[in-house]
Amino acid sequence: MAAATVHLPRILRIGAGASQTLLATLAELGFTRPLLVTDPFLVQQGFAQRLLAPLRDAGIACPMFGDCVPDPTTDSVDACLNMVRGGDFDCLVALGGGSSLDTAKAVSVLALHGGVMRDYAVPATVSSGLPVVAIPTTAGTGAEVTRAAVITDTQTQEKMLCMGLGLVPVAALVDYELTLSMPRRLTADTGLDSLCHALEAYVSRKAHPFTDSVALTALASISQHLRTACDDPQNLPAREAMMLAATQGGIAFANASVTLIHGMSRPVGALFHVPHGLSNAMLLPEVTAWSVSHAPQRYAQCARVMGLAGPDDSDAQAVERLVSGLRQLTADLNVPGPRAWGISEGAWFDALDTMAAQALASGSPANNPRIPNAEDIVGLYQRVWSG
Repeated sequence: MAAATVHLPRILRIGAGASQTLLATLAELGFTRPLLVTDPFLVQQGFAQRLLAPLRDAGIACPMFGDCVPDPTTDSVDACLNMVRGGDFDCLVALGGGSSLDTAKAVSVLALHGGVMRDYAVPATVSSGLPVVAIPTTAGTGAEVTRAAVITDTQTQEKMLCMGLGLVPVAALVDYELTLSMPRRLTADTGLDSLCHALEAYVSRKAHPFTDSVALTALASISQHLRTACDDPQNLPAREAMMLAATQGGIAFANASVTLIHGMSRPVGALFHVPHGLSNAMLLPEVTAWSVSHAPQRYAQCARVMGLAGPDDSDAQAVERLVSGLRQLTADLNVPGPRAWGISEGAWFDALDTMAAQALASGSPANNPRIPNAEDIVGLYQRVWSG
């Protein structure tokens, strides 16, 4: 096997209270002029102010951009970029879910190199950016450790995938205590997003021994703790396990890539404004069922570590139990299909060719064990609609 390359943040702090080390982290990295990038909810709930209090006490000014939007758009990125260009900042502190983290990553690149976001969409590679310190508040996206950002083009509604070493945060402060107020729907969707990250990384054509071990560990933890985190949101061991698994899933897919689920998910989110984790969850069972025949041993191992199959089950039995287990999990977590989400049948079917083209353009489907063409993807979208 060829040598594997692994990209990680320079500093990775994980556990209760990790977010409270921001001042020390900035000092360790030599940053003195940060800008906080976050969203209106975290401002309204006081998260942002509590995070910044130690900096103010230490005499470090940290202005704030608090207008990040879900599924960040080029317009929202430009609004933050204007604030960066109007100041003299040496780093960005990103507080929030994947949307805030991706906004900060996108701004960091444009602030350093100029141009427009489409200039950095794959197959382009982002080599550097203004340093980002990531503080996730959801257990799902893994954006705090990845070399990826997804930004929606406001004009075309296309979700653009940007990749490169320059998008890896220099530090990640992973504090599960920040997730305790997450509602059930968000807990479920981000948890299923993490599951997709781990599963896809393990079956990806770019998988390697380092990512395999991390992905399987994350899968085992998610399968054990996700339902508990949803049903008992104040269960600290479950919340801690899900936060760690989210970071592990991020590390796995950041270094092995995602596959067909994510490739098909991005157009659903862009065209119909379905949250990213939820659009992955809608696709998870059907895409897995379509793919398993081309990597049965890998999918069977996923079933075994998730507790869906035993060591004495054949690979064929384990794969069957994986697919049925994923269908049961998404049912238990009340994942709606496109129709139940509120998408009209006409709009869905009118968009099939566009979604298939955008999915293929992302590059992710080429990492799938079973590589699809546009016709295959259209057929999968049709099956997902039928439920």
